[in-house]
Amino acid sequence: MPKQPSWITAGRKARLAKVAVDSVSDLVSWQVDLSTGEFTNPHYDIDSIIQYWRSEDRETARLAWRMLQREIHSLGEPRAPIRGHFNNISRDIWADKQPLFYVEAIGMSALTLKPYALVKLNPNTFTKLQVDLGDSLRKVSKNRRHKALRYGKPLPPSATEAISRKVSLAVRDYLK
Repeated sequence: MPKQPSWITAGRKARLAKVAVDSVSDLVSWQVDLSTGEFTNPHYDIDSIIQYWRSEDRETARLAWRMLQREIHSLGEPRAPIRGHFNNISRDIWADKQPLFYVEAIGMSALTLKPYALVKLNPNTFTKLQVDLGDSLRKVSKNRRHKALRYGKPLPPSATEAISRKVSLAVRDYLK
């Protein structure tokens, strides 16, 4: 017995049979292809119905695959906050503990050929400052400066303190 296409289900067979039975009274419009033995009716476009069923099956299979992948890769952990949302007091405490600024990067200015720091104010804002570091990196060797600027390697503590002092002064001056 030949294998039937996957789009043939019991309900779909019944629908095709209903179309055939409903159109029996309209025998004049049915045409027979003598070489293949297929019956066609120009009033009923069976090929488009079958194409629709195939696309419906593909979409169902795709959705089933996505749901399976989501189920496989989920961690099974709740995504909602465990203790609920912030109340007013805990939100204020959390905001007070946040740093006033972040030093995102240290680089060399192409115009002045002096080092500068790119500083992001408060994580909730989009404001960024470029702070001129002046001679704060002068005491660091050229090799250490290059590694810090190019590769993000740490600077000596004395240079880090000097940079943080200059940045905090610039941020305080900006916020006034």
